[in-house]
Amino acid sequence: MSPIKTRVILAAILGLAAGSDGASTQNYPSRSINVMVPTATGGLTDVLTRNITQRLAQAWSQSVIIENRGGAGHNIGAAAVAKAAPDGYTLMAVEAGTFVANPFLYAKLPYDPDNDFEPISGFASISMALLAHPSLPARNVRELIDLARKRPGEISYGTSGIGGVLHISILLLETLADVKLVPVHYRGAAPALNDLLGGHINVISMGPSIALPQVRAGQLNMLAVGSGKRLPQLPDVPTLDESGVPGYEASTWFGLFAPARTPRTIIAKIHSDVQRILSDPEFKNYLTPQLLEPMIGTSEEFAAFIKSDAQKWGDIIRKANLSLH
Repeated sequence: MSPIKTRVILAAILGLAAGSDGASTQNYPSRSINVMVPTATGGLTDVLTRNITQRLAQAWSQSVIIENRGGAGHNIGAAAVAKAAPDGYTLMAVEAGTFVANPFLYAKLPYDPDNDFEPISGFASISMALLAHPSLPARNVRELIDLARKRPGEISYGTSGIGGVLHISILLLETLADVKLVPVHYRGAAPALNDLLGGHINVISMGPSIALPQVRAGQLNMLAVGSGKRLPQLPDVPTLDESGVPGYEASTWFGLFAPARTPRTIIAKIHSDVQRILSDPEFKNYLTPQLLEPMIGTSEEFAAFIKSDAQKWGDIIRKANLSLH
């Protein structure tokens, strides 16, 4: 076959592929979409995802079906999506830990976090807050650090499990403030918060929205927030950075992913529609009372952010020698 004929055939093949990809985008979605949420129902990941996907379903005139498949630190659901057809009809909505903690906690994962998924868009982020029981004789972060140094091995904190954000956000505090607290691990944030309210543990680091009623009722003290600057909804609560822990910043985030090799045109369409929702004033009004910040940006910016966040928390996990099996 002559070089000219070869080039013509190759161009035709590439043209057909491009046309097919374009057609799939124009028709997408032409049927219902499944979104895997690898956590139990009722948690923040689940609730936020349902709110966004309801809006997507309206925009697309197609059903968006949520499948909750928890277990093994999100790994079961994530593995299922990694093996799904890359056609845009199976997506995954997760909290940060799937990508920024699990790769460092587990010796072997049933998925490759770097190569099995296409980041589509962040949904929202929430800064952590340092909460204390009123019986603790520390009304700010500096007093907490001083107390922990004077009473080593006595100041306890609750986690939602080894390597979860409630855990590693305190490990970051320990690293930057050169102090040690005593971890008490629970199966989820709810029992940890309940024990804090009961005075069985001293402090906790968690998303502040769930505990705001107890803070306002005087049942808990909010010592500081982990954001880079004060939250407009909590103007009187200082950041940890300004409270004597320079460089401290801790948050968790939620986002949407597709299996690797999903057509870029489909990724771009989903991204555009999600970003339109995040920019909607009505949706922002939904996020603001929950202290959630919409994640506005491109898919590429989201991917770069994940890589940076994974490096930060991976360093903390490695230094603490944490592992799960």
